[in-house]
Amino acid sequence: MAGIGSSNYWEDLRKQARQLENELDLKLVSFSKLCTSYSSSRDGRRGDTLDTTPLLNNSTQDRMFDTMSVEIEQLLAKLTGVNDKMAEYTNTPGTASLNAALMHTLQRHRDILQDYTHEFHKTKGNFLAIREREDLLGSVRKDIETYKTGSGVNNRRTELFLKEHEHLRNSDRLMDDTISIAMSTKENMTSQRGMLKSIHSRVNTLANRFPTINNLIQRINLRKRRDSLILGTVVGVCTILLLLYAFH
Repeated sequence: MAGIGSSNYWEDLRKQARQLENELDLKLVSFSKLCTSYSSSRDGRRGDTLDTTPLLNNSTQDRMFDTMSVEIEQLLAKLTGVNDKMAEYTNTPGTASLNAALMHTLQRHRDILQDYTHEFHKTKGNFLAIREREDLLGSVRKDIETYKTGSGVNNRRTELFLKEHEHLRNSDRLMDDTISIAMSTKENMTSQRGMLKSIHSRVNTLANRFPTINNLIQRINLRKRRDSLILGTVVGVCTILLLLYAFH
């Protein structure tokens, strides 16, 4: 009966070991896919210059990575405990006849545990290396974009300053041209005024020297005034008549 009980205990340990190994195998496959998808999403973001991939994806993957790491570590710890119990069982009295077969089975489970542990730490190390590298590259890209943005702002400011400076230079040039034209016009008017004064002086001189010409000029002026008065009178009368006709 004791042998049967010991055999059942050994089979229970083997069953627990196989169950944990199956769970670990599935977890490690999902864990490897998670790391691969994380790397692929990072590569996609690296090729996207506009950086339109939401940051939530990577944050979610980071949380999934941490959760799955804890779960796998717990499963490895449980499998290690089962293997230790199996090793203790092989040292119990009454199992000497079966010791070779038990040790072979135990060694196989230990090898599986070692392979899973090695695979887990390798995958986890690759994931952490990728995340650290991509975080560093992301920081560098952010610094470059910040520098480019700052340079763009400085370039736009410089361009605006240059345009404003050119506008001021054009305004100064226009004012200089206007002042030059005004000075030239003033000089021409001064010259014409001098010529008119000279002509008027000569006419007065001729009129004083030749009284007949002076009288003739006076008569001409009187006739011009008279004609102007007559013309004004006629225009006024015609205007009044037109108004009367219009309002009649």
